[in-house]
Amino acid sequence: MQRFTTSDGLSLAFQVSGEGLPLLCLPGLTRNHHDFDDLRAVLPEGLRMIALTSRGREPSDFAPDPMSYDIPTEARDALELLDHLGIARAVILGTSRGGLIAMVIAALAPQRLSGVLLNDIGPEIDADGLSRIMDYLGRRPAARDMDALAVKLAETMGAGFPDFDAAMWDRLARRWYREDAEGIALRYDPRLRDAVLAKGAAPDLWPLFDALAGIPLAVLRGQHSDLLRADTLRQMQARRPDLIAATVPGRGHVPLLDEAESLAVLNTLVERVRT
Repeated sequence: MQRFTTSDGLSLAFQVSGEGLPLLCLPGLTRNHHDFDDLRAVLPEGLRMIALTSRGREPSDFAPDPMSYDIPTEARDALELLDHLGIARAVILGTSRGGLIAMVIAALAPQRLSGVLLNDIGPEIDADGLSRIMDYLGRRPAARDMDALAVKLAETMGAGFPDFDAAMWDRLARRWYREDAEGIALRYDPRLRDAVLAKGAAPDLWPLFDALAGIPLAVLRGQHSDLLRADTLRQMQARRPDLIAATVPGRGHVPLLDEAESLAVLNTLVERVRT
């Protein structure tokens, strides 16, 4: 793991794997660079994967002002990481919130993007998925230990990931949370909830999607996703007939990126970027 310092003085963590075409990986709302561990294990040759942990998520610094936990600031952080590494242009793989950050970068600095892969996110976000996220955002789980947490995750999320066994849920529980003296702890600043609530309802995101015009673009959707609806994906395809897209079977929000369908979409996008 490496670190760099943002323009407002925070130390952010990132991990680099492989060599070749830069692939900047931006994780979900409460996640960190481990969102991409499964992809890292099967990373295609010829890619330099750079997985960033956003501000306010461990092991990156927490911000003094939680209102800086917003998408424009996190987009600036991502661009500053590219500057730190001397990378002029990169493919961005954005999981959930990371995909929204990619769309903002397309609006602000399209010259920095050689391609974008949106993982289970689009310009319309389903209310059911948002409600589920707000149910847990910033709140410590009630589970007494990791074993109990893994069981709870399987109960609440298992319908979206029917092939996950107990060992997988245990691995994800430990990836997303940690234990402390009081039980199960968050791996992110709980004030992230305050920042999300302060932003209120999301604006119309279709202009941000349209800002991706001219940039090679791909989308993954989990078959059982409660955040990216199938009809939203169809609208995205209608606006971008060249869109590379796949629905990943047996996955909810979000695909892990090691699935055959996910890798095929990534490889097709990379081929398009290189031509």
